[in-house]
Amino acid sequence: MRIVVTVKLVPDLNAEKRIDPATKRLVRTGMETVLNPYDEYALEAALQLKEKLGDDTTVTLLSMVPESSKETLRKALAMGADDAHVLSDEKLSGSDVFVTAAALAGVARKIGFDLVVCGGLADDGSTGGVPGALAEHLGVPGLTNARHLEISDGTITAQRETDSGYQTVTCALPALISVTMAVGEPRYASLKGIMGAKRKNIALLSAADAGVTETTSRTELLSFGPPPARTKARIVEAADGAAGAQTIFDFLRERKLV
Repeated sequence: MRIVVTVKLVPDLNAEKRIDPATKRLVRTGMETVLNPYDEYALEAALQLKEKLGDDTTVTLLSMVPESSKETLRKALAMGADDAHVLSDEKLSGSDVFVTAAALAGVARKIGFDLVVCGGLADDGSTGGVPGALAEHLGVPGLTNARHLEISDGTITAQRETDSGYQTVTCALPALISVTMAVGEPRYASLKGIMGAKRKNIALLSAADAGVTETTSRTELLSFGPPPARTKARIVEAADGAAGAQTIFDFLRERKLV
């Protein structure tokens, strides 16, 4: 069984970030990149499945990054992934959700998969749109917000987190799953894993290699600016709890929040 895990590289969480006013894109030059934290949970879920299913199961990383950043994926390989395929093409720079999903789908079809596992969000964009779009491009069922996974007899069963608990859903493979942080804390890379990762293959592909023809983003950022300055807090003294609750309610109603 082949499990493919989508992995994005994002700017260091502690790095100062700025937007290029000309391109309206995040300036990544000179900024350290790290594995998207949410994708580490996706990798953990995939590795747990591999341990249950046996050694004939492989975990392949799928990422779309500049060639210069591909070595950052060694951390994920050290955690236990078997190999990586990297889509690297200047034509895909600044891709939106639609183009990203279409491009990743092209690579996934080329290398083959039984299950694609995604993190729920990317730390830099936080749209949460790629997993669903990727499932659509691949033409497979997409199960989102999964906290627990089981595979048996060609089907996958997932517990989907909801506002009131969870749903148990099942579908046939091949399929795509996006996971939450409840799947389990990502494992640390062992010294053996770190040494072994140096020998694992990272295959580079261009858009043409993957048969990707859709490279024009459909999303346009029209403007951006800093958030408004925080205003001074308003302090209200209420005679009792009921009066305090009414004051809060009136405040929210004035702003059309209730």
